[in-house]
Amino acid sequence: MGGNPHLDISRSRGHYFGGRCWCHGISGRRGRRVGMARKKSPRAPRAAARDRGSPAATPSPINKAAGEPGKALPGDARAATTPPSRDTFPVVGIGASAGGLEAFSELLSHLAVEATMAFVLIQHLDPKHPSILREILSRTTRMPVVEVTHSTRVEPGHVYVMPSNARMTIAGRVLNLAPRSEDRGPHMPIDHFLRSLAEDLGSRAIGVILSGTASDGALGLKAIKAEGGITFAEAPQSAKFDSMPRSAVASGAVDFVLPPKAIAQELTRIGRHPYLVQTEAVASPEPLASGPAPLDQILRMLREKSGIDFALYRQTTIRRRIGRRMMIHGLDTLESYVHYLEGHPSQVHALYNDLLVNVTRFFRDPEAFQLLQRRVFPSILKQLPADAPIRVWAPGCATGEEAYSLAMVLLESIDDAAGPVPIQLFGTDVSETAIVKARAGIYPENIELDVTAARLRRFFVKLDGQHQVRKAVRELCVFSRHNLATDPPFSKMDLIVCRNVLIYLEPELQKRVLSIFHYALKDPGFLMLGVAETVGSMSDFFSLVDKKHRVYAKRPTSRRFDLGVTGFDQRLEKIGIGRIARRAGEAGGGPSDLLQEVDRILLSRYVPAGVLINEASEILQFRGHTSPYLEPAPGQASLNLLKMAREGLLMELRVAIDKARKQNAPVRREKVSIKQDGALTQVTLEVIPVSGPARERNYLVLFERVLPPEEPRAPGSTAPGATLRSRRTATERQTENLRRELTATKEFLQSIIQEREAANEELQAANEELQSSNEELQSTNEELETAKEELQSVNEELTTVNEELQHRNVEQSQLNNDLNNLFAGVNIPIIMLGSDGRIRRFTRMAGEVFSLIPADLGRPIGDIRLLPDLADLEQVCKHVVDTTTVAEREVRDRDGRWYSLQVRPYTTADNQIDGTVITFDDINALKSRVDQATSTRDDAHTIVDSVPVPLMVLDTELRVAWASRSFYETFQVTPEETTEHFIYELGNGQWNIPALRKALAEVFEKNVGFQQFEVEHDWGRVGAKTMLLNARPMPREDKARRMILLAIDDITARRQAERGPRTPG
Repeated sequence: MGGNPHLDISRSRGHYFGGRCWCHGISGRRGRRVGMARKKSPRAPRAAARDRGSPAATPSPINKAAGEPGKALPGDARAATTPPSRDTFPVVGIGASAGGLEAFSELLSHLAVEATMAFVLIQHLDPKHPSILREILSRTTRMPVVEVTHSTRVEPGHVYVMPSNARMTIAGRVLNLAPRSEDRGPHMPIDHFLRSLAEDLGSRAIGVILSGTASDGALGLKAIKAEGGITFAEAPQSAKFDSMPRSAVASGAVDFVLPPKAIAQELTRIGRHPYLVQTEAVASPEPLASGPAPLDQILRMLREKSGIDFALYRQTTIRRRIGRRMMIHGLDTLESYVHYLEGHPSQVHALYNDLLVNVTRFFRDPEAFQLLQRRVFPSILKQLPADAPIRVWAPGCATGEEAYSLAMVLLESIDDAAGPVPIQLFGTDVSETAIVKARAGIYPENIELDVTAARLRRFFVKLDGQHQVRKAVRELCVFSRHNLATDPPFSKMDLIVCRNVLIYLEPELQKRVLSIFHYALKDPGFLMLGVAETVGSMSDFFSLVDKKHRVYAKRPTSRRFDLGVTGFDQRLEKIGIGRIARRAGEAGGGPSDLLQEVDRILLSRYVPAGVLINEASEILQFRGHTSPYLEPAPGQASLNLLKMAREGLLMELRVAIDKARKQNAPVRREKVSIKQDGALTQVTLEVIPVSGPARERNYLVLFERVLPPEEPRAPGSTAPGATLRSRRTATERQTENLRRELTATKEFLQSIIQEREAANEELQAANEELQSSNEELQSTNEELETAKEELQSVNEELTTVNEELQHRNVEQSQLNNDLNNLFAGVNIPIIMLGSDGRIRRFTRMAGEVFSLIPADLGRPIGDIRLLPDLADLEQVCKHVVDTTTVAEREVRDRDGRWYSLQVRPYTTADNQIDGTVITFDDINALKSRVDQATSTRDDAHTIVDSVPVPLMVLDTELRVAWASRSFYETFQVTPEETTEHFIYELGNGQWNIPALRKALAEVFEKNVGFQQFEVEHDWGRVGAKTMLLNARPMPREDKARRMILLAIDDITARRQAERGPRTPG
């Protein structure tokens, strides 16, 4: 079978290169070298070429790659160093979930590529509440922040924010919105958008995954990496929630793992790099030069590292993938990249992974699977003989999604069958790593985007947060490493599904692969290709069943196809046969059938008969006429060389093959006697080791018949003498043959003894290892039993803890509801600040009074001017936090209303200070009443002071609360000597009149005043005077605050007048 060791590259599933499928190192008989003319392979539409899933290759993430932006790649003509045009600028999709707001803000605040890129932010949002992300992020960047509406065209230097309750995609650089799906399964808006971004922008797509829970975004990064774009993930150490970044890194699709600030710096560096901004015309490479050019050196290093010859892959794709690696490492010439690879051998493997990417997903193009279920499988089942299995082959199955999708659809198709139908499904791929993953059948939860809930329940089981294909389904699928171009094909297949491979192969190789499929299919059998593929010139051998989905049926034909193995052709180069055949093919003197006939005649007449065998002595190919030396063994059919060897050859063959294997050198055995048709014939056999491109060891066994020499007869010799010499010669020949056979038998027995001794030693060692392993397993079993009991105990404890946590969660929810209702219902402006001085919460009244909006949450209080009198509020809050004291003051708002401001420390349950609580108590009415009372009091004082009668106000303890100006003038005392003093302590005790004290006390007791209370007394400074006192209680609601108004009238002159002048006596 002709082809290449790494051709198994289905674009829908297997390896592909640079966002497109490619064939690995094709080295067939008509292969071309680098620099030779080559025909362009048919190119599929861009959408079809991009219809794929996620890469399986796992390049090492690069934590830092510095370099100069703007340097041109070799062969890229003059790369653009000016800002990108409207249709070439990169678009950065940034996804985050929990903790993403801080990461968004940090990344945007450090960006310096405002005019060269557009940024689209996708976050998990509550569908029931509008998003305020735009308002918040507007304060962190100078770029315009726009909330997306339907059909928003993306412009460079803008930030676009997805609204809540929507799903967003991009097509033609236009953002489109659709209602958020109410379907089952997790909401994956990041994967959904990044997949569309990869399909729309290809290598100009950039994906960034920041903080978040779960695994949304990993599949989207795989799609971007597959298209040649650049991918970032936040370093788990800096992420507030590291689940999303870790899932992205684990997918193997991340180029840079950095904190948000470093991601912004790296975006700045690559923002003007020609890899991202050059046009298609600039990106078109010149023809690859032959000779020891840098690109040839890179291809040689790849070939030595991986065994794959990339010389025949599409030049444009190779250059862009190499350019991508150069951009990551900050290199600008192929020569510098060659030196870098020579100094960092591991980066050769990274480049290989960049070239070799697995892309796959479940049920890609669901309509194609519906067609299989509706038309193809029923047709196969209808023609299937009783008890015969249905056989399906999926070449290039990668990590198994396509093969398992076929298995699921097939199982659903046979649900209604009359009886059980055996299934044999073969999934093959050139990557051993991919095959191992396919056998495990474990996939992330993101597959819920592609697999229906019914299929998830039926065909999968949950395993550590992932989905594993059920064992019954896995047992239907046989996965193996297989090279479509060099390994023998499967046979008797009912269906082959190989989509999007042929479009990347040259016509000659397309024809060969289709010939392989024709050979492998039953008559009739079905072939499904990609939507952009056809059978082309092989239309005589396949009939079209469905044009849209490219389903064909095999047509019977008597023509035999050349399925020669390319790997064998390469090994024949070592002995010159390949060069002869190639020169004959390149001579171009006649049709290929004529050349093949010439080859057949030459090989049959002049080349020794022989066979090509593998390490197990299984015959891979017959060369020439081998029937004199080999014959089929009775019983079950076998192509084992040692079972087919004629009598006399077995021991010699075994010894020769064993020596060639041990010495890795040709071994020749001469004059080996074999029995053919009852007669002995001598043969020379030679065993030549042959190494293939995949380093498998094969052997070329050649047989050459030895012609017996003619016995010379002397002239005139008599018949009896001649007869005697003939007998003696025959006896010597027989003796020599017996001696040779005895020697070969000894060597054979010695070889058998050595093999048996080695086998015995290996068995003994294996037995000891098994005994040791058995003891370890017993010990492990006991430990597992103990661990099981401990786990059961821990599980019970966890159950209890979980119940407690649920109870606490209910309480916490109730407290939160109470707090929300309290904040909504309280009619007082309250603002809560964090320890960093940023607004944490505020009440509805605070929003109304101080014009606060939800977007102000998180802003520093110093950035908001609440009131003209509060310019120093930030310093006051810091002082309260530092001293744990309460600050109070009266402030006025812009309308003149008065508030009592209190700033208190925010104390946590563990008595820690975590901010401040600012309350504003409306005291405007109280302030008005106080002012009014003060004014009234002042007016009263003015009126009283104008009255000439001395007045005094006493409290319940007979303490002077107030006295009029006339009182001070009449009694010649000062306010300091009077107010706040008891009445009976005034002056020198002149007011300490028992009758007066009794009368005043009765006023308080009976609440009735007195009048005309006359007192004649010596009043100290003013001398003896006759005073007339009148007392009235002053009404108060609070009895403790009752007062007495005491009016004093000086009637001394009146009494003296009444008494008349005294007669001297």
